[in-house]
Amino acid sequence: MPAILLTHPDCLIHEMPRHPERPDRLRSVLATLRERGLTSEMNQGLASEISLDLIEEVHPRRYIDDVLSFEPRAGVAKFEADTYMSPGSSRAARLSAGAVAEATSRVLAGESNRAFCAIRPPGHHAEIAAAFGFCLFNNVAIGARLALQDPSVKRVAILDFDVHHCNGTVDIFKDDPRVMVCSSFQEDFYPHRFLDYENKHIINTPLAVGTSGAQYRSLIESTWLRRIETHKPDIIFISAGFDAHRDDPLAEIQLIEDDYRWITEMIVSLADSHSEGRIVSTLEGGYDLQALGNSAAAHVAALVN
Repeated sequence: MPAILLTHPDCLIHEMPRHPERPDRLRSVLATLRERGLTSEMNQGLASEISLDLIEEVHPRRYIDDVLSFEPRAGVAKFEADTYMSPGSSRAARLSAGAVAEATSRVLAGESNRAFCAIRPPGHHAEIAAAFGFCLFNNVAIGARLALQDPSVKRVAILDFDVHHCNGTVDIFKDDPRVMVCSSFQEDFYPHRFLDYENKHIINTPLAVGTSGAQYRSLIESTWLRRIETHKPDIIFISAGFDAHRDDPLAEIQLIEDDYRWITEMIVSLADSHSEGRIVSTLEGGYDLQALGNSAAAHVAALVN
């Protein structure tokens, strides 16, 4: 069955001038997927806005209302220290969360066993009731909560290889052992939150400045593999951030496209062994446009093939 690709052009209307989380990120990802012939191998669809009830599975209604009512009529407004909104931001956020929710439903329904959501704004920094790190709603957490409502799903894994720690995802699932959260990230680095949880289902893999691809692979194998195999997730979610690339301007880790291919192939193998092959991946960070496009293409190619 072809893998699913969900996106929407209105994810581009969330604008933040002179900001690293800009519309050109999504344009670069989609253009590179087309150039590599990957979109023709996928079942493409347009995301729909998520219902507020589904967002409430993760975020309290008061917070949701605060986000939706804050959107300015013109210009750009600061919602949180580094998270901004413009006209259209709330629609883009609901489309992004909607893409992950739809991908989850379609994978669980057996339409495909793989899905990639090419969306923005990202989501993994959004905490239970706080926007953070360019993120308004926690897209991957919404997908995971939705999956746990399916009778076939008892356990979930969220694997996050963005260069920044997924503080929001940890906040949401820190006390829910059904959801294993594995996060690799540059140590002593943004966002400096929710790193003190040592619950067995929260696996943190800090990376020293300058970590090479070979070192990264060794660390992932030693800290993630056995724990995921023991957890035996019924579906795997990926927070696919590509800002650990050596060319990314916001971090200092030395990964290349082949490292993203490698980790994706590892996750596919785990999913085939424990999760009926079921994977939902969603775009998070990555701020050098060429590195982002090439890395996302390597990731999607490993999902598709």
